[in-house]
Amino acid sequence: MASGGAFFRRLLVVIKQTAFEEYSQLKLRGQAPKALRWKRLESRYLSHKECVENLLTILKANNVAFSCVNRVELDRQHLADVDLVVAVGGDGTVLSAAHFLDHGTIPLLGINSDPMSDEDKIVKKKKSDERRSHGALCAVTAANMNTVVPKILFGGGKLATRARIQCIVKSTFSETRLVPALNDLLIANPSPAAVSRFRMGWLREVDLDPKGGLRDGGGSGLTSGHGHSSLADPQLLPRNQDGTVTRFGGIPFDVENSLNVWSSGLWVSTATGSSAAMAAAGGKHMDIYSSDLQYLIREHMIENVPNKDEVRNLDKGMLKNDQHLHLRWSSQKGRIFIDGSHLMHNLELGDEILIDAKAPPLALYSRSD
Repeated sequence: MASGGAFFRRLLVVIKQTAFEEYSQLKLRGQAPKALRWKRLESRYLSHKECVENLLTILKANNVAFSCVNRVELDRQHLADVDLVVAVGGDGTVLSAAHFLDHGTIPLLGINSDPMSDEDKIVKKKKSDERRSHGALCAVTAANMNTVVPKILFGGGKLATRARIQCIVKSTFSETRLVPALNDLLIANPSPAAVSRFRMGWLREVDLDPKGGLRDGGGSGLTSGHGHSSLADPQLLPRNQDGTVTRFGGIPFDVENSLNVWSSGLWVSTATGSSAAMAAAGGKHMDIYSSDLQYLIREHMIENVPNKDEVRNLDKGMLKNDQHLHLRWSSQKGRIFIDGSHLMHNLELGDEILIDAKAPPLALYSRSD
């Protein structure tokens, strides 16, 4: 138990496993790449190790109870009786820890254990190690932790909620709610060279009238009274009040303003993730405390579509916090990448996906500058 008025009773420290440690294990098995720069990797490992040791010293000096776990071994059982999670490493470690905080009831503090120095950020002839984490999700760095961490332990610091992405995948016999995404989702074919085919639309909750004309079950994506729309012709489906009805969590939705898409996949980001891959793909930066989401179709193939301008206007846009995006996967294989490449969910032909901002927000400490 903490004493001396500490704000938190028990901490869980999630520690990154560095590249030096991972490659050292491969080296023992004779599987390490030959081109590795061992001295650089070891230097970064030593910086990270020093940061971890300093943090534990600070916690002990402030009489705060804590336990430690390696990032790759983190499990939900480690969160029992914990009221603050501290992720030591970089943005990737923060994202990994956030995936276990589904309900958003435990705050998260990120510490960048090997930050870029001000000298590294200056453009010069000598190449710096650009592979260091940017630390965008870290409120503390190894350089300032001696002063900032004690303040947070005793109730200080800048703690605010960040919106996250809720994603539900409905297959033939199951419905799966994925872990909330803090940064972004990438929905695409597993092969970057393959076309990602899907139908995209917006969901509107409806009251099902048994005598009405709405169809249940997701169907073929056609509006009432119309024939089949060929996947080879990615164009807007007819718009009217009688659309396809599907269910998520037993709630019926009408799929509106649908269009068939041939592309390289779909990005969906939060405001937090809008400055990362979404910005690089052509999206826009958002206020990090916005509750809206942003989507962007990657390399949308619309050359043979008669209504190019109308389709192009739907290439990217905002998803308000009361809106639901709907996808029906039309390729044989697909994959949802959650906050990077480490966590994923496989898709099959016919799977339906609901995306919105209804996931519990994450309580995350931010830099005060």
